[in-house]
Amino acid sequence: MQRPLLQKIIRWFVPLAALIAFAGWMYIAPPGILGKADAVGYAVCHRIDERSFHIGDRQLPLCARCSGTFTAALVGLAFQAVISRKRSDLPSKKFYIPLALFFLAFALDGGNSYLYLLKQMTGTLAQIPNLYVPSNTLRLFTGTGMGLTMSLFIYPAFNQTVWRDLDPGPAIGKWTHFLALIGLMLALDLAILTDSPLVLYPIAILSPLGVLALLTMVYGILWLMIMRQDNTFVSMKELWLPLLAGFTLAILMILAIDLFRLQLTGTWGAFPLG
Repeated sequence: MQRPLLQKIIRWFVPLAALIAFAGWMYIAPPGILGKADAVGYAVCHRIDERSFHIGDRQLPLCARCSGTFTAALVGLAFQAVISRKRSDLPSKKFYIPLALFFLAFALDGGNSYLYLLKQMTGTLAQIPNLYVPSNTLRLFTGTGMGLTMSLFIYPAFNQTVWRDLDPGPAIGKWTHFLALIGLMLALDLAILTDSPLVLYPIAILSPLGVLALLTMVYGILWLMIMRQDNTFVSMKELWLPLLAGFTLAILMILAIDLFRLQLTGTWGAFPLG
């Protein structure tokens, strides 16, 4: 098949696939905006009630750790989109130590929290001491650090794949930008910890959007590589098709996980613990 014809077919096929996938997901997801947000969180998060923040009695779509991770990732991507544009190099090496510490804190707190959960669920492993009693506050902060780290590597990776006229500078190269981003997320985390509905309602929407943004970018990169269109774009308006393809693949993944987990557990809530 000639390539121009193939491209024409794809330009029709991708929007149709996106419409079908999105309609199928909307059909199975719980009603309401927060119900749809729950269905996104359901695909990537355990959604254990005790490990989540609440608006009154209403659990947020993602647990405390995932709320921090995906909100920070979304903010980090948006921040770089404003200040970095087409910069394609990874963060400056001077930031590697704090970023490594963010990753280690995430891994350490996650491991300690998982050990605590296993002890609660099974009553075994009592001979292995926990380093400390886990809390949602620590889950939020360590998740935020991991989300920022992910965004600082995914954004330049996306630029490296997309643009023909690359800016070779680092996406984050100045301490002022790095510290401003950390300060922004620290302020947001502290606001979340107030448990104010004025903060938690937006977080209930932003964190699932962070999931979709990350998956869309990752699958968009994959799509461009498969279609051999990497480093061929010069403006954002040209990206509608690969971004739509990435979004479609993201929705298909979420739909598949949602259906599998729903069939397995019979509930939109957390994984059964007993």
